[in-house]
Amino acid sequence: MRVRWAVSIWAFCVAVLLGAGATAAWAESPVQLGAGRVSDSAGVLSSGEVSEITTAVDDLAADHGVDLWVVYVPTFTDPSDAESWANQTAKDNNLGPNQYLLAVATEDRAYYLSGDSSGPVSGDQLTEIEQQRILPQLRDDDWAGAGVAAAEGLGAAVGGGSIGGSGGGSGGSAGWLTILLMVVVAVVAVVLLVVFLRRRRAANGDGAVIAGRQGAPVDPLTTAPIPELERLAGSALVQTDDAVRTSEEELGFATASYGEPATAAFTAALAGAKDDLAHAFALKQRLDDAEPDTEEQQRDWNLQIIRLCEHANHVLDEQAASFDELRALEKNAPAAVEELRARAAAAGPTVTAAQDAVRALQTRYSPDALITVIDNPAQATERLAFATAAISDAAARLAAGDSGEAAVGIRAAEEALDQATQLTGAVKRLQADLTTAEQHLAARLAELDGDVAAAGGQPDPTGTLAAAVASTTATVSQVRGALGAPNNPIALLARLDAANTQIDGALQGVRTAAEQRQRAAAALGQTLQTAGAQVSAAEDFIVSRRGAVGPEARTRLAEAGRTLVQAQGLAANDPTQALSLAQRSNSLASQAVQLAQADLGQFQSQSAGGLDGMFGGGQGQQGGNGMLGAVLGGILINSVLGGGGSRSGGGMFGGGGSSGGMFGGGSGRSRSAGSFGGGGTRSRRGGGRF
Repeated sequence: MRVRWAVSIWAFCVAVLLGAGATAAWAESPVQLGAGRVSDSAGVLSSGEVSEITTAVDDLAADHGVDLWVVYVPTFTDPSDAESWANQTAKDNNLGPNQYLLAVATEDRAYYLSGDSSGPVSGDQLTEIEQQRILPQLRDDDWAGAGVAAAEGLGAAVGGGSIGGSGGGSGGSAGWLTILLMVVVAVVAVVLLVVFLRRRRAANGDGAVIAGRQGAPVDPLTTAPIPELERLAGSALVQTDDAVRTSEEELGFATASYGEPATAAFTAALAGAKDDLAHAFALKQRLDDAEPDTEEQQRDWNLQIIRLCEHANHVLDEQAASFDELRALEKNAPAAVEELRARAAAAGPTVTAAQDAVRALQTRYSPDALITVIDNPAQATERLAFATAAISDAAARLAAGDSGEAAVGIRAAEEALDQATQLTGAVKRLQADLTTAEQHLAARLAELDGDVAAAGGQPDPTGTLAAAVASTTATVSQVRGALGAPNNPIALLARLDAANTQIDGALQGVRTAAEQRQRAAAALGQTLQTAGAQVSAAEDFIVSRRGAVGPEARTRLAEAGRTLVQAQGLAANDPTQALSLAQRSNSLASQAVQLAQADLGQFQSQSAGGLDGMFGGGQGQQGGNGMLGAVLGGILINSVLGGGGSRSGGGMFGGGGSSGGMFGGGSGRSRSAGSFGGGGTRSRRGGGRF
């Protein structure tokens, strides 16, 4: 459902990098696959060679439950690049996750191995099969050998063997632009966890596994090693979380334009996807907690995570076509460009104000207090630069009469401007939260002083009360000592909350139940506020850097939010339990930030000297076109790589994905920039000339 948009965003990236764009030629439709697995309209195969390929394909299906079609045509037209042509053929013929297509243009000397990355063979493996197995045969004009090599390579990948082969380098002279784009995507793939989420696709649409040639359903997940299931589940969470968040942003644009009644069905679909995702994150938290899990539990919960994510994407996909019809962005492109120009112009001063605010905060608070916003102004500058470039590209394409390509830039600009707003808004929110926490420190210190005094005259046969008093006294002393210098009032308040819980527990024996309840209720309000501030800061930090953040940080954030909601719900009737939950929420949010920072550090080390130089302006660097910031924000990974699994495609630049609109989930199709939809698609850099 998503080829054209993923290809289009690559055209936009090329335009930003080089100031030029390419337009595909559209002439005739890709082929319809017949009953046989080999199609040779180019007339390059003998009957014996057709039989040779067919035997290899049949063996692949019998041994591994994987289907392969091999198509030879003279040239690729409508579309003219190998990747899009192969993906469109796969889409038109309803190929599923376990089904692959090798397309070869004998006169164009271009090829592509198309496969859904939610299937059993990853995008990296497909590329290796192309380079190591297929390309050497094509260079020698061994047309049949290429088809057999594709089947053998897929079999080796699914069976866990070495793909290897007698391959060589890439064929032809693709030029420096090809190399540049391939390197960009290779780095992004490493940094941003390009996934191959298992996706089921059956005729009834309920996600059943596609059967192999022998009629028996094949689902490698049921026998996959637990570490592999853990990796797939983590990738599924990242992919689906990105899809849900991007869909929510896109729905916000549509609701603002057309109102809530017109978007009610999409709101319901999003709510359903969120429920699935929340359940999946809860299972991931159970897997990550300190309590040991049996192998059966690990397998079952990881499988549930994958299936919940699949269903979330499917729910969104069901509304995709209707959403595209509602928004009709191509028709409204001229007005959208003008609106975005105004938004971009208004965003400039807010970025400057955020920078001034951060400088002021640095004089008052410690570095750890500002860790979630310290580079927000620089990041907002990156997003604004990218949005400006996207708007310019969209305007140029409109002037050329190409409203479809203009819509891609518009979506990218919308998402970039939204992130710029979020980044600057996060500075204001943290500033307010720090001020509020600072104001509550004195009252909490006085309260703890009173508790220590009250404990002094109480009987203490076990020494528990004395230990609590000593610990509380030490904490109070340390917090008071920190007040004379730049500090983190939110963290200090959290320490005092923990000390308060400890000494209240020690005093339970001398306080009535009513007194204990009153104490918990008194402490709860501020603890809820502190936890809310931590969750908000973690949310802002992770969402605006989601291109680099993995499943662990997202899981802690989801659990922190869920626990905070629980605490708020229990506040009136069970303040003691609510207080405990609020403190847990605060702790989980802090863990989420720490894990996200670790992921970000890996992203930065991977991009140093790579993406920075190629994109003309590194992270946090003024100027440039903001592409690295767009990758970090998940804008380009959503658009260029389809947000996850995708129907692969080749040609000069490879990559691209599937056709379709903006609202949709998995279904083996890719998403556009700023799209409303799930994750699974067929986008991959690969193929090429021979």
